[in-house]
Amino acid sequence: MKRGIHFLLLFLSLTVFAQQKTTDTAQVIVPGRLNSIEAQSKPYVIMISTDGFRYDYAKKYNAENLLKLSGNGVKAEAMIPSYPSITFPNHWSLITGLYPSHHGLIDNFFYDYQRKETYAMSNKKNAEDGSWYGGTPLWGLAEKQGMISASLMWVGSASDAGGMRPTYYYPYHEKFTPSEKVEKVVNWLKLPEDQRPHFISLYFPEVDGSGHHFGPDTQETETAVHLIDKAIGDLVQKVNDLGLKNVNFVFVSDHGMIKVDGGTPLEIPALLFDKNRFDFYNSQTLVRVYVKNSDEVKAVYKELKAHKTDDYEVYLDKKLPRYLHFAARDDKYNRIGQILLLPKAPKIFLEKGKKTSVGKHGYNPRTVPEMKATFYAWGPEFKNNMEIGEFANINVYPLVAEVLGLKIDQPIDGKIKVLGKILKEKK
Repeated sequence: MKRGIHFLLLFLSLTVFAQQKTTDTAQVIVPGRLNSIEAQSKPYVIMISTDGFRYDYAKKYNAENLLKLSGNGVKAEAMIPSYPSITFPNHWSLITGLYPSHHGLIDNFFYDYQRKETYAMSNKKNAEDGSWYGGTPLWGLAEKQGMISASLMWVGSASDAGGMRPTYYYPYHEKFTPSEKVEKVVNWLKLPEDQRPHFISLYFPEVDGSGHHFGPDTQETETAVHLIDKAIGDLVQKVNDLGLKNVNFVFVSDHGMIKVDGGTPLEIPALLFDKNRFDFYNSQTLVRVYVKNSDEVKAVYKELKAHKTDDYEVYLDKKLPRYLHFAARDDKYNRIGQILLLPKAPKIFLEKGKKTSVGKHGYNPRTVPEMKATFYAWGPEFKNNMEIGEFANINVYPLVAEVLGLKIDQPIDGKIKVLGKILKEKK
């Protein structure tokens, strides 16, 4: 265990050191906002995402606090990420109730051919530009209806996506420890009633970082799970000590993790390196191909199909399985590409000279169970000692809106009927 702790602390300290000279850690407060009288009487929801927290991690690594809390509340067998099972698309699906093809964040990086611009998750300008993001995030829904919200590092929460930022938020960085984040959430809940957020979104990256660097089945990842489990236990205890009524917790993750075959990766088909004819975008667990001359698409598809190996599949965007919601018919922003190369786990596509990580995600969660995510919920609004089956993550949005008493004001993909059964009946 000591070895795992040392590795994790080294990883976290290096991340902090790399950012400490350039990162602004100050909280941003949007002035002039107060809870309406009606909002002050509504429940509270603290929605927590632990990046890369695979559906089986709590049991696998005996996360005592999460097991106890979910055991007294609601726990799902697993939650199914939206495709592709990647961080930015899924965090935005959780917070908007839309599939990636419908909200526009179809990958962590992509090119928009209408805007003639590239989006990259590491680009602060992109991350804080709400015009890239479709849908209305939960904090925006709350703010529009007179309810104060707050966010600690959730994807897109520093942007004006949907028209309104949270009242309290931080630009993304990884300087705060989990315990420091806990204190900031507790401090928000100590604010006067008219200023106190009723919806809080909170993000932890540590488990994902360990899964990538060391793999999902390692002591380092176990240590990261215990680190977050302790933070959750501390958060719940400190919130309980405040004596607030009707505070509810929703614990989710964006995807799982699998150890990949980095030693014998798949090669990108040589044909695709002709930049005059193609652009391709390789996330290693998915290659998206854009054919510049649309008249060539079918011929290129046939050629790629004829020369493929058994380790991956080739799809036209029109023919991708309907249940993935990632085909041409779904592509609202025309960002996906016309041809898709899907490696079979644990295989990855890797260009010469490029590096990979030990653990990865992004595969089809319906066929690769290691991609499945976690869902737990507990608090006065949720039923007790309830276990449910698997469900798609787009259904978390209408659940949280229902708890908060918010009216969903535009079409979403999620349905309240999927998770409405886990709520206690209103008296």
